[in-house]
Amino acid sequence: MAARGHVQDPNDRRLRPIYDYLDNGNNKMAIQQADKLLKKHKDLHCAKVKYSLGSGMSTVRHRVFLSASTCPSTAIRLHVQVLKAIGLQRTGKQDEAFTLAQEVATLEPTDDNSLQALTILYREMHRPELVTKLYEAAVKKIPLSEEYHSHLFMAYARVGEYKKMQQAGMALYKIVPKNPYYFWSVMSLVMQAISAQDEKLSQTMFLPLAERMVEKMVKEEKIEAEAEVQLYFMILERLGKCVEALDVIRGPLGEKLPSELQSRESKCMMFYRRLQRWRRSNSLAHKLLLKNPDDWQFYPSYFDSLFHLMDQSWSPPEDGEHCPEGSVHHTVAEVMRFVEERITGEDGKDSRSLRGPYLARLELMHRLRERGRPEERLLGDPLELMVQFFGKFGDKPCCITDLKIYLHLLCPDQHVQFINRLGEAVPLGQQGDEGLCFPEDTKAMQRHLCVSQLGRALGLHHALDPDGKLRLIAQLKAHYRHGLKFGTNALKTELQFSDMYCLMAAHVYVDLWKETGDDNMVWRCLGVLQEGLTLSPSNAQFKLLLLLVYCHLGAFEPVVDLYSSLDAKHVQHDTIGFLLTRYAESLGQFAAASQSCNFSLRFFHSNQKDTSEYIIQAYKYGAFEKIPEFIALRNRLNQSLHFAQVRTERMLLDLFLEADIVLSLEESVRAMSLSPEEDDIPWDTMRDNRDLTVFTSWDPKDRELTEEHRRRSLEEETAWLRLRSLTLRLLASLASSGRAPSPQNSDTTNENGVGGGSSVLGGLLGQLQLALQTAAQIAERRTQYPFLGPPSTRLASALSSGSCQCQAAALQLSVNVQELEDVGLDESSELQTQICNGFKSLVAQLQEILNRCKGDFLEMKEGKLKTRPSLLENLVFFVETVCVVLWTASHCAKVLRPLKTSLQKKKKKKKDANTALPAVVCGFQELTGGLQDLLTQALEFIKGQETGITAIKLAGLSLEGHTQDEEAFTKAAMDKVQSSYLRSLQEAGDLLRKRAETIKSLKI
Repeated sequence: MAARGHVQDPNDRRLRPIYDYLDNGNNKMAIQQADKLLKKHKDLHCAKVKYSLGSGMSTVRHRVFLSASTCPSTAIRLHVQVLKAIGLQRTGKQDEAFTLAQEVATLEPTDDNSLQALTILYREMHRPELVTKLYEAAVKKIPLSEEYHSHLFMAYARVGEYKKMQQAGMALYKIVPKNPYYFWSVMSLVMQAISAQDEKLSQTMFLPLAERMVEKMVKEEKIEAEAEVQLYFMILERLGKCVEALDVIRGPLGEKLPSELQSRESKCMMFYRRLQRWRRSNSLAHKLLLKNPDDWQFYPSYFDSLFHLMDQSWSPPEDGEHCPEGSVHHTVAEVMRFVEERITGEDGKDSRSLRGPYLARLELMHRLRERGRPEERLLGDPLELMVQFFGKFGDKPCCITDLKIYLHLLCPDQHVQFINRLGEAVPLGQQGDEGLCFPEDTKAMQRHLCVSQLGRALGLHHALDPDGKLRLIAQLKAHYRHGLKFGTNALKTELQFSDMYCLMAAHVYVDLWKETGDDNMVWRCLGVLQEGLTLSPSNAQFKLLLLLVYCHLGAFEPVVDLYSSLDAKHVQHDTIGFLLTRYAESLGQFAAASQSCNFSLRFFHSNQKDTSEYIIQAYKYGAFEKIPEFIALRNRLNQSLHFAQVRTERMLLDLFLEADIVLSLEESVRAMSLSPEEDDIPWDTMRDNRDLTVFTSWDPKDRELTEEHRRRSLEEETAWLRLRSLTLRLLASLASSGRAPSPQNSDTTNENGVGGGSSVLGGLLGQLQLALQTAAQIAERRTQYPFLGPPSTRLASALSSGSCQCQAAALQLSVNVQELEDVGLDESSELQTQICNGFKSLVAQLQEILNRCKGDFLEMKEGKLKTRPSLLENLVFFVETVCVVLWTASHCAKVLRPLKTSLQKKKKKKKDANTALPAVVCGFQELTGGLQDLLTQALEFIKGQETGITAIKLAGLSLEGHTQDEEAFTKAAMDKVQSSYLRSLQEAGDLLRKRAETIKSLKI
């Protein structure tokens, strides 16, 4: 008989399934198992269990421990209840889960198991403030528990209760006098200073108190760790006590800052600049550059200090040292000599030279030219210096970025000469079949590639005529394909050595497309990019440019997979997410648009929770200087323009797709918790976090994105967001006014001057009219952004199509109908006439929007495939506007039905033989009939477009000048565009058919 080992507790076996079910996502079974356990075993004893409990979307796996020695039967029963609540929460039964959790919380449990499980539950509910109440109660009952005090501090950290964090930290230090707890309290004071609205309060109370607390530890010689010195340094820096901070850095405490390379020197340099101690700054930079002449961070300080000393006419004393740091270079001649000595030292080395000194010479030349100093000529001819730099470092990929910023030093008539000189320094092999000479190794190829990139940066590519550009493209493609032989053994995750040739060829194709309007150029561009992506599937620049070109052609379907393959991480969803969300809805891909918005929103919604975890970890490990950075990141994301746009568009999209189809408009608005009176967009503090330089570009300066472009783009984005936000709030107001507010409340206004009931609608309409006026002024500018710059918004198209004006007119009509309800049908003939005219106008405006969609979206003309994305965008505006008009019509029907019934009852009582319907009722019937006809017309048009696009046969299309492989890639790209247009038409048609069904319910 086998010896008996560990005997498992029976309660262990009973609890194990609950944990397993929760970990595996089988939440329903977890709930059932918990119910069984609670019913069958009312006197459940504690089990010694150790299981990991997953937390849903969180990547952190929380561990919950049960201990027989510390957990009485009531505690384990409470714990099972909390596990059941977690299961309920994860199955979407938030209310039941919350009720069950609160039953446990009101008992103020003190066992660690229940507390940790409740913490997990409240985090998943996004209610971290409830965790603080749990541990406040636990600390009161067990006041000497280090663990519970620590948990309480971290709970306060999650919700940003800095004052309570300070108190909790000191309470913890009194129980367990450890340095980290003391400095938690100090850091909480610093955070109170950072978050305080009153800067004076920060400088006179919070920071001085924090300084005194640290000084106390310094005097008692209790400073132990680098983090504590960093915190002291941070306090002094924020107080502006630069001298004291310098003393800390250079004193004994500064010796505790060894972890960061040259951390002390960098901090000293920063304070020398702040204190305008230019002699010390110059001397320290000189000393550091002697040690490492390639450390670029010190060259700017070296040059800045020189010119400041020259401006002050400083000269060294005849006797004694220049300054405590050492000698000072106060003349251009000394600095030039120093730089030349560093270059001479590099020239004499047997090993590879360092780039720093050579770039320093060009930087010094640039600065001297800016100041109009004649010494610039003594440094030499910039062309010769850059040729020399290329000779030494041209085989490095960084050479192009190094030289590009100094190309302005060349005269325009030197550009061709410069490129020719560089070309002479490129070792090429024998002439090939194409009449070109190709590099024989990767270093030579990198030199040739650098010359090509510099040529484009100098504008030489743009100066070519169309034939010259086509010849250039042929050469670039030939070099690209030749270079592929160097990467035959490359992994899929590695880029091909010659990828930049392919990307540059695509850029020249885009130039030709934009200059000539020849659509054949853009198809060739897609073909060459698809070819490049096939051979280098991890090249993000190929994917980004493909994404952009497809969107410009009106095809969104292939973009979803391209963006997904970029595998954007964390903050990139904010910085480059606009590339995806800008086009999804406007190109008719409603399902993909919904998915794209959800993709971005998941990141933004998890930001608050994730940032709290980062802050907690920073406290735990003493990374105090990172805490303000995490707070700044959270604020940056909460105030993001992209966040506000995606949130607004997602809610509008939900209404367009579902309101009055799946749920009523009122129910849809209620599900979103959307309040028309509240504008939760931080207009005054909104940040534009878009990365507008994500595309690799070698365009010359006159074609680059300017600050004016950025400013106008932000202005345009903000104006469009305001229009969309007001439209959303107006729809919410329309839904709430449909619930018939009482007359006594209809004229009341809130503190913002926006009224309740129908007056809310009227106030928002006034704001919408002002926003439309501003938008029209912006649209009139017709700002043209660089192709690789920010995409234009839908603003100009929305105004030119008449969509915004029609939506505003429809919403205004709902206000007029609301007035009719107040006046009644008997004495409102003039108002009825006005409303009837409004009904007719709506149908006419919708007809005009539909007319702007007429034409072939995708057509074969003279053997060329041509796209017309503007027509597709107009169709989407028609669909959106139809939705708004139908909601207005539904609101009108709700108002008119009881009025009509009331009038009929009055006529019956008076035995009035007049059976004529009121004018407004007849007008409404004409409106619904007109809408039905319009939708029938639109669906027939969409069907015709689908038939025409399906009939286009790409297989028989002949592409002149293409090789067989190029033709295959180009036709594959065309096929994706064709498929995308068909999907867009299908989705638009499906939505219009559903809307046509809702018209039947509008009879009164």
